[in-house]
Amino acid sequence: MAAAPRSYDPSRQLLPFRQSLLAMLGVAFIAMLVALDQTIVGTALPRIVADLKRFDLYAWVATAYMLASVITIPIFGRLGDLYGRKPFLIAAILLFTFASVLCGSATTMLTLVLARGLQGIGGGILIGTLFATVADLFPDPQLRLRWLVFVSTAFGVSNIIGPTLGGALTQLGGWRLVFFVNLPVGMLSLLFVQRYVPHLRPARERGPIRLDWLGACVTAATFGALQLLIELFPKQGISATTIALSCITLTLALVLFLWEKRMGYPIVPVDMLLDRKLAALFAMSVLGGFALFSLVFYVPLLFQGGYAMSPHDSGMLITPLLLGTSVGSMLNNRIVTRIRRANPIIYVGFGMFALACVSIVRLSGTEAHLVWMSCMGVSGLGIGLVIANLTIFSQQIVSRDNLGAATALLQSLRTFGGMLGTVMTGALLSHLYSMGVHRSLDAYQATQWFKSFASPELLIDRNEQAALISRLVNAGHAGGAMMDSARETLVTSIHIGLGLAAAAALAGLCLAWFVPPVRVERLAQAAR
Repeated sequence: MAAAPRSYDPSRQLLPFRQSLLAMLGVAFIAMLVALDQTIVGTALPRIVADLKRFDLYAWVATAYMLASVITIPIFGRLGDLYGRKPFLIAAILLFTFASVLCGSATTMLTLVLARGLQGIGGGILIGTLFATVADLFPDPQLRLRWLVFVSTAFGVSNIIGPTLGGALTQLGGWRLVFFVNLPVGMLSLLFVQRYVPHLRPARERGPIRLDWLGACVTAATFGALQLLIELFPKQGISATTIALSCITLTLALVLFLWEKRMGYPIVPVDMLLDRKLAALFAMSVLGGFALFSLVFYVPLLFQGGYAMSPHDSGMLITPLLLGTSVGSMLNNRIVTRIRRANPIIYVGFGMFALACVSIVRLSGTEAHLVWMSCMGVSGLGIGLVIANLTIFSQQIVSRDNLGAATALLQSLRTFGGMLGTVMTGALLSHLYSMGVHRSLDAYQATQWFKSFASPELLIDRNEQAALISRLVNAGHAGGAMMDSARETLVTSIHIGLGLAAAAALAGLCLAWFVPPVRVERLAQAAR
């Protein structure tokens, strides 16, 4: 018979060192599973869309995952507060691994999008319980920071190998391998979590428990309608469809607000969102996710479609961006308890990211790889400083009973920001590319070829490019020059899209002014 779950008492001594070490290894493998998938897929995505076509679903491969995880993060953050984290970690690992197999087996973009949504449910559960599990195991803030090195290292290792591994697997064995690689990592995670992570269940009074399933459904519908509106507005402008979607989105948002205000355990804790001490942190989490994911999913398209780089080279150049986020997080954990006031770190982080985005836009594509890697590294380092402090600050401000909910909400809002960034950047990119290509073809008096140039996926598949150039030359057109014009249009469109990421970082820098002063050392001493 399995042992009964242990009752969690915040005043008890910490777990023995060996048990803590093995438990944190399990948590670290989970972090590696989630991070590896995110870093690999971004590099492979241009090749995926070149193979399966349907560039109009390019952003959905990312946002289907994000939308599903946005819903599940707060639900399972709350369930973890009530029942403990371990059962949900195990179930989520199994679901995530199974969904990875479905993604790798997809034969159409629509199938892949649906499988990514299922994968997002598993990923959302993992993210929603991962950091709260560490907080459960280590109530003391300073000790928790030391053990968080395991999680930071796992993210760091994944960020180092993920983009390059994704590019290499895509180039050598096909993009499907980037999903199948999750299987061994998932099995290793399951082994350590099952054997070594204790089932710590908070001691609380018995009584009826209400879960906000209606709120979850309304939230999903609201975000889904908002995503469709953002995608369709650049194409249709003010039309019957966009007006209807606007009304639906606003109505659902109002219903969600009114419903969540009356819920005992809301999926979107309105009172917490409106808390003046936390509101700025939550807003910056949205902006940080917006900025980061805009780079993660569209810089690979810039490299492979705009500058004709191989997937391997693209992954190598993106690595410093993701590595920098881990380095920034680890560096922050080393210095945050040694300074009188940690708030200025957020200013520095957002400022570095905005500066790096501007630098990327100003580069022409002919620079040495070291220049690109430096820009990527600075952007990652900056956003890493921001993300680490948002988590630390929120965990210091809220009460212990709301720790899981606050941490999950922070992660959920970051994912929501990533979804917005991916969709808005993608919609703007598609609109600008379509307009630019049409103008370019008009200059060559070849607008009848617009359909052949309409999708940027053409600029990733070299065989398709060669075939189209041959047909254009046979028709008496300057095929090579027309292809170069399309490539320049894509580069310009992505540059403008990345300007949104820089703007989000600047907005976050301004919001940092409203964060209350936090000094982790004092809070740690008070906790003792």
